Amino acid sequence: MELKVKVFSDGAVLNDMLKDLNSGRVSGFTTNPSLMKKAGIKSYIGFANDVLKVITDYPVSFEVFADDLSEMEKEANRIAQLGDNVYVKIPVTNSQGESTAKLINKLSHNGIKLNVTAIFTIKQVKEVVEALSEDTPAIVSVFAGRIADTGIDPIPIMKEALSICHAKKSIELLWASPRETFNIYQANALGVDIITCTPDLIKKLSLAGKDLETYSLETVNMFLNDSNSLGFKILE
Repeated sequence: MELKVKVFSDGAVLNDMLKDLNSGRVSGFTTNPSLMKKAGIKSYIGFANDVLKVITDYPVSFEVFADDLSEMEKEANRIAQLGDNVYVKIPVTNSQGESTAKLINKLSHNGIKLNVTAIFTIKQVKEVVEALSEDTPAIVSVFAGRIADTGIDPIPIMKEALSICHAKKSIELLWASPRETFNIYQANALGVDIITCTPDLIKKLSLAGKDLETYSLETVNMFLNDSNSLGFKILE
């Protein structure tokens, strides 16, 4: 199955990013502070420069760390200077719930490519899209996976968000926090522009079209091999 949705690799381990780059399955990269913490990154700018030395032809999103909006602006300008393929990730609010819409408007109209993140509601989508410039590329990241975690179907939200985002030619909608590879096919069917995936989910794209009887037999054999390796006995 040929996918129209662009798959972005989400992580902060350079070796994994390079594997995904060489797989031919991805067309962009994203990261965030939580992923950097998990990966044990010691230098933000050092890590970013290492990534941008080898990933030059695809968009890469790096997120601001500041919570204060004035500091956030300074960080955004610094990050934007790292490379032409850089998108600056700005959260839709700070930790106090203060909207970043005015900052988004200023940065976008100054020509800085943005990836506005941690969006969960249509109200937030509308506010962000209104703030973004028509002339500067931008990504609107809606956390469909986390929405689904609450028991709410994210599909209607993503469908409406897509319509709002496409009202401006420069804006792409991103399906964030997928929980399974099937979410890639759901995003593709909806016409969503981008989906971010962990390397593990990206690897599973190789299963597309796999015969289910064959897959069943492989699973049985996996269980048998694991059972034998344990050395357990049920019947003495």
